[in-house]
Amino acid sequence: MTSETSASTSPVPGPVRIAYSPCPNDTFVFHAWAHGEVPGAPVLDVTFADIDVTNGMAERGELDVLKVSYAALPWVLDEYALLPCGGALGRGCGPLVLTREPGLDLTGRTVAVPSERSTAYLLFRLWAADVVPGGVGEVVVLPFHEIMPAVRDGRVDAGLVIHEARFTYQDYGLHRLADMGEHWESTTGLPIPLGAIIAKRSLGADTLKLLAESARASVRKAWDDPEASRGYVRAHAQEMDPGVADQHIGLYVNEFTADLGEDGYAAVRGLLTRAAAEGLVPPLKPDALSFP
Repeated sequence: MTSETSASTSPVPGPVRIAYSPCPNDTFVFHAWAHGEVPGAPVLDVTFADIDVTNGMAERGELDVLKVSYAALPWVLDEYALLPCGGALGRGCGPLVLTREPGLDLTGRTVAVPSERSTAYLLFRLWAADVVPGGVGEVVVLPFHEIMPAVRDGRVDAGLVIHEARFTYQDYGLHRLADMGEHWESTTGLPIPLGAIIAKRSLGADTLKLLAESARASVRKAWDDPEASRGYVRAHAQEMDPGVADQHIGLYVNEFTADLGEDGYAAVRGLLTRAAAEGLVPPLKPDALSFP
């Protein structure tokens, strides 16, 4: 999908190739930019892909701009820079561990997760290290939409879920065993880092700054006129109830989307430092999170 805007206002030769998810928070954030409604912003050539796919694209160095898990950053920051806006952090929006039986002891149990290169997975492992001293059993990776049915049908003992599942898990007769976000916030006092926007360093400092400004302007346009993006959001939200889509946007698009700020950067650094100490990710280089 390619959107048109005035090429003469952009120093970028040709469209910027970008991939983000069809989730409501991403389509809400990027609607104005993708439709040529951000003056001076580069034209976007948009690919829709789930986060586990974009994580892989980043590791292979594909595309110019990508929405990825913060958990993927240690593997890609040599080639990509973290943009200080456009992503998803927040409070009260963490992944959940769901079970069929309330209060299930997860020691030795099978847990389904959407990806082992996801922020949700890092938060889960940090939580389990604190509260499941015997350790969980097998971890299996399933597509996001298969996790709640797998728990409901007894194919796995527990499931780690994200996004709109916060609002729909009770429809599957499931129980919330734990909230990874609550654990993270109570132990760190920081917001939960979920999804990041990254861009290739080879684009140069001026273009990276322009991309950040464009993302920030697109967020603000979405806030100024929420109805403008509604059709775009619904078109890509598949079968999601419109009310759930609105809740989704309200939870994941917030002040950290417009600007990471000190708390946002502290949250990202804290997550990846803790994860590295547990051997879950490579350690960050000192200037890895710096932005031009």
